[in-house]
Amino acid sequence: MSVPYFFEPSLPHLPGHFTLSAETAKHCVQVLRMKEGAMIVLTDGKGNRYDATILSASKKETVVMLANKTMVPANNPVTSIAISFVKNPSRMEWFLEKATEIGISQFFPLLSERTEKNHFKTERWENIIVSAMLQSKQVWKPVLHQPIHFAELIQQPFDGGKLIAHCEKGDKIQLANLPQQNQQLILIGPEGDFSPAEIACALKQGFTPVSLGNTRLRTETAGLAAAVLLQTK
Repeated sequence: MSVPYFFEPSLPHLPGHFTLSAETAKHCVQVLRMKEGAMIVLTDGKGNRYDATILSASKKETVVMLANKTMVPANNPVTSIAISFVKNPSRMEWFLEKATEIGISQFFPLLSERTEKNHFKTERWENIIVSAMLQSKQVWKPVLHQPIHFAELIQQPFDGGKLIAHCEKGDKIQLANLPQQNQQLILIGPEGDFSPAEIACALKQGFTPVSLGNTRLRTETAGLAAAVLLQTK
């Protein structure tokens, strides 16, 4: 059985005794039925990783001994995806889960001209991201930004490759053929695609138009395809 990972955002700087949060303790003791002596891994989502041994396990308080602190380097490349909301919120949640597992570093929920619904639920989405991070045994939690309008995002300074995927005709580069950069941001449009005006504005701001393949993809599928292509070169 693999050692389970748990998220504790306020880990101490040095090894020693540590009391688990109520949520983590409940999952350890009641869900996984872990006992004294069991091994777990704790991370703060900022690259810090501790091996830990359960010293006392109860519903009221679970104490562990932290040891073997490791600072894991951040993901390389640092990939950010700005993706429009879709009508079905479960599809966006599916995308967040899978893209986190793949190793995406930042998510920008995007509001564009053709975005139909804004169903941003900070706590729920953060929980999905944390769960996917732990399931895939990562120690860097992706940053979930607040929803941002397309026009505002494309004007923000960004030190790296800036890409936009869209379905309009025109010259595009196959994303699979682009050289990888240490920092990269890709824009994924809504179910009705970006408007021609938005595409033109993005190009003026230095975004490179890219193609994700020969078929027309749903928004969340396009986001996942981009995540795979950008992370696995």
